[in-house]
Amino acid sequence: MVQQIFCRALVSASWLSGAIKTRPLGAALRVVDSTWYAPGGKDARKDFAEKHIQGALFFDMDQCSEKSSPYEMMLPSESQFAKYVGSLGINNQSHVVVYDCDSAGMMYAPRVWWMFRLFGHNKVSVLDGGLRNWLKQGLPVTAEVTEVKPHTFQTKLNRCLLKTFEDIQENLSSTKFQLVDARGEARFRGPEPKPGEGIGPGHIPGSLNLPFSSLLTKDGYEKSVDEIRKLFQEKGVDLTKPLTATCHRGVTACHLALAAFVTGKQDVAVYDGSWSEWFHRAGPEHKVYEKKGTKA
Repeated sequence: MVQQIFCRALVSASWLSGAIKTRPLGAALRVVDSTWYAPGGKDARKDFAEKHIQGALFFDMDQCSEKSSPYEMMLPSESQFAKYVGSLGINNQSHVVVYDCDSAGMMYAPRVWWMFRLFGHNKVSVLDGGLRNWLKQGLPVTAEVTEVKPHTFQTKLNRCLLKTFEDIQENLSSTKFQLVDARGEARFRGPEPKPGEGIGPGHIPGSLNLPFSSLLTKDGYEKSVDEIRKLFQEKGVDLTKPLTATCHRGVTACHLALAAFVTGKQDVAVYDGSWSEWFHRAGPEHKVYEKKGTKA
């Protein structure tokens, strides 16, 4: 039973609640809250301190990133990731369950799920429906602090799950893989970016658009396998062929990787820099922007 759970990308609230009740929380089962808010917004760490799933630890996505990069939320190095997750009491035998508090049900948890897999750890799951539905089911939360001892975590980079700027640039001519963008249509095509972001709308030439929100039910759960397959098919995406996901900062792209994974496709790569990097580095001829029926 446990080994079957390890193979699942998603676990239910009822499964996690039962696991917490029947086994002592520790290195064997680590629950992490990956909630993140944009600067100037709410304080995710403060919210966590006030209310979280029993035994959960806070996974700080800002801290576990490459701070020297000019682009948002870029991946940390292997050594940085190993040190950070080890500090959370996670080792290579841990089953990690990730959730977040977003009103959509799941927003940032798939990013952390993908990061663990990228660094060679496949015993990782996302809590389907997130804290929103955990609370909706009347399951308990706490403000208690969980103390953990650091563990040793060893990484083994799975390079096939990661694409760089150079990889995407080369693919413009080689078309070795399909590129699918998880942002909403207005950001993918235009018309305008949100005020103050400093990044215009548009997309990488040849990319297809499948907004991550379409993969979730109105209640914030992952849609069924059949529904997911149909969504990819309707967007012209062939799940039998190589696929890379992109978005604004490499976060919601991981929703596409997660959705494809539950259909059986486990090799979807993510363009880490995504549009925030592409917008600043690519030439104008490699940025597609549509406005009022025109394409620029």
